[in-house]
Order: sequence, then structure tokens, then C-alpha cells
Amino acid sequence: MQTSTRSRLLLDRSLAAVWHPCTQMKQHEWLPLVPVARAEGCWLYDFDGRRYLDAISSWWVNLFGHCNPRINAALVDQLGKLEHVLLAGFSHEPAVLLSERLARLTGGTLGHCFYASDGASAVEIALKMSFHYWRNSGRPAKTGFVSLAGSYHGETLGALAVTDVPLFKDVYAPLVMKSSTVPSPDWRLAEAGESARDFAARCAQALERHLARHHDEIAALIVEPLVQGATGMAMYDAEYLRHARALCDRYGVHLIADEIMTGFGRTGSFFAHAQAGVTPDFLCLSKGITGGYLPLSAVMTRDAIYQAFYDEDATRGFLHSHSYTGNTLACRAALATLDIFEEDRVLEANRVQAGRMSTVFDPLARHPRVCNFRNTGMIWAFEVSDAGPGFAARFFAEALARGLLLRPIGSTVYFMPPYIIGAEETAALAAGTIAILDSSAA
Repeated sequence: MQTSTRSRLLLDRSLAAVWHPCTQMKQHEWLPLVPVARAEGCWLYDFDGRRYLDAISSWWVNLFGHCNPRINAALVDQLGKLEHVLLAGFSHEPAVLLSERLARLTGGTLGHCFYASDGASAVEIALKMSFHYWRNSGRPAKTGFVSLAGSYHGETLGALAVTDVPLFKDVYAPLVMKSSTVPSPDWRLAEAGESARDFAARCAQALERHLARHHDEIAALIVEPLVQGATGMAMYDAEYLRHARALCDRYGVHLIADEIMTGFGRTGSFFAHAQAGVTPDFLCLSKGITGGYLPLSAVMTRDAIYQAFYDEDATRGFLHSHSYTGNTLACRAALATLDIFEEDRVLEANRVQAGRMSTVFDPLARHPRVCNFRNTGMIWAFEVSDAGPGFAARFFAEALARGLLLRPIGSTVYFMPPYIIGAEETAALAAGTIAILDSSAA
């Protein structure tokens, strides 16, 4: 592909000045960065007029398309009033409204919101809150955490402690506090003839054995409800969450739901845990919360937990802070996102959309190189059976050449497009993926 002088200069400057995330920078000696000039709907456009279908919602954040007119208008309106003010000793209407609306979406069970800027920060906050709650409650020995095998909860040190992806964790192991893992209910691991529900129940038995032995020293269990993202879109039955909630109640352990990726409709319900009919003690939110516009995360928790910190003694308070906590513009973008959910009846529309898309993807699911084709809500994933070393990078490059932004995780290819993806775009995504699988390049 021909690249303009303007694009080449931007890429050279980026490589000279920007350390890009989740990247071995040396790979850009042979795999060029993609310069993005603008975006609209499901499409990213470079400086040379090429466009790329954003089939992964720009790392799972974009819900309603790039440059969404309604979110744009809300931000422009807010810019003329207040861009940001510290949330320590002050407040503002967007943060209050957002907290109230999120609480209503939990049926009022999770009544307080603590804000940060990203998913890993939200996990850090939930871990600290859980530990501090038990300390304030006279049980300081409860300092441990449990997560699922293959879990991913972020890359700050606390979040890494409950992450089980060696690529991200192993180098920093000497810095990370110890934690425990229990078997994942990922249905791909079930025995022949064993249903996803039965396998989930069997994995819950392993969780019960662990909690029975160690509950006196465990503060919380943290899970990604229904879909474990970074380990390869591992999907599991809601039965596991029902068992996990009951076991946490029985053994006096908090349940933290990391819905940074699975929240805001991705799994078919507004919050994934709702499909199990349970409520966590802490709910971590980010990514889609602002429709993909601005960094924002939130930790929601029960009023009883909030009350354990409510005291004259400052050391019993939760003194964690971020300079941009509850940023006004980000909260306004989140409110506009919630407006779209309500006004457009997005969850109902997504159920119809997901059915249509699965029909379009049926030939892909039957491709001879595809195995474990699966779907939860607006997430689709499959493994490529003969993927060899370097598969993910090759597939990514081949997809870009065909105008698709796809970023495989190991041998797992997944689709997580904006909810507004149209029929023609869906057909192009399916046809392009099949073409890549039919080629020898990937």
C-alpha cells in the first residue's frame, strides 16, 4: 500500500516519541503503525483515504460508533459550563447524576460510586476497599484474594496479583503480592458430554473446597462475569456466578465483579452478573461507560460496606484518590451513553442484532480451520486450529490489508464491534475473515 509523506512523517515521529501500550516496539520495524486521521461510526480513516472496520471497538470501549452526534453534543454543552473540579471537598451535577443512575441500574443495591480513570485503577480500589473493610470490621487477617485461572484484571501491581496471564505477570512476579487461583468454568475445558452448566457447577465445587480451607484469610473473590477477556474470550455458564455468590455469603468473603469489559450490554444484559440473578459486593466498571470517549472507571459497592468506613477517625476512611476522580466531562459522556441506552432501547435492539449477526457468521463457524466458535451477547470468538507461532501478528496485518481491525489473542480471533454495526459491515467482516482463513498468510 502506498503511504503519503504526511503519514510516514507522523509514524516516524510516533516511533521516536511515543511508547505504545501492550507492544514490543521492535515489531514496528516490520509491522507499521496505522495512522488514524479521523473516525466515524464503525470506521477508522487514515491520512490516505483508507478505512478500517473497527471490529474490536478500539479495545472494547466504543459502543455507539466514533464521533457519535449525541455524545458529541453533550460534551460540547458541558465544555461551556465546567470541564473539571476536584471531587475532594467539592461536587458537581454530572457525578451525582451518574452515581444515582448507576445505582438505579443495580436496583439500588449498590448505592455508592467511587470514581477513577481506568479499569486497573478500579480493580485496585475494589481490592483495597475489601481489605480495608475487613480491617475496619475487626478481621485484619483477611488479606488474601482469589481469582479464576486465566483471569485478567489489569496490569498495575494490585491488579496483576489477581491476574493469571503469564505474559503480563511473570516478569513482575517479585513485586506482586501472593494470591490464589481456582479452576475457570470456561466451557472449552469441559469433559466430553459435560454441559457448560454442569462444568460450571463442578468448578464451583473446587471454589468451595478452597474457601472452606482458607476463608479466614480471604478478603474477596474477583471474577469477570460470563466472559474472561484477555485469556481468549473464555465464556462460561451463569450457574458459576450463582454458586460463587452463595459460597461467598456462606464463608464471609466479598464477591468482586470485574465488569470492565462485560458491562454496558456486551453480554446481552446491562450488567453480566444480572444473568445469574445475583449482586456482587463490589462492581468495577470502565471501558464502555463513556461510550469510548473519555477515561473513566467506577467502583460501586453496598451501603453496608460504605458505612464501615464512615467514622470520625480519618484512618478508617478510604483515602485513595486520583486527581481526575469523577472528571466532569467524562461523567457527562457517561450520562449521554446511558441516555442512548434508554432512548434507543439498546438491549432489546442488540438481542435482535446479535441473532442476525450470528446467522451471517454461520459460514465462518463451519470453516474447517475454525473450532470452538462461540457467542455471548455482542461478543463472538473462535480458535484457529492450525495457528502457529506469530499467528496473531500475521492475522492482524492481513486483516488490516483487507480493511479490518482485528487483534487476535494468541490463536483466538474475536469480534466485539460497536453496537451500531450495519448489515453490510457485518457481511464484510465475515467475508474478510473467511478470506484471511482461506489464504496462507495467516
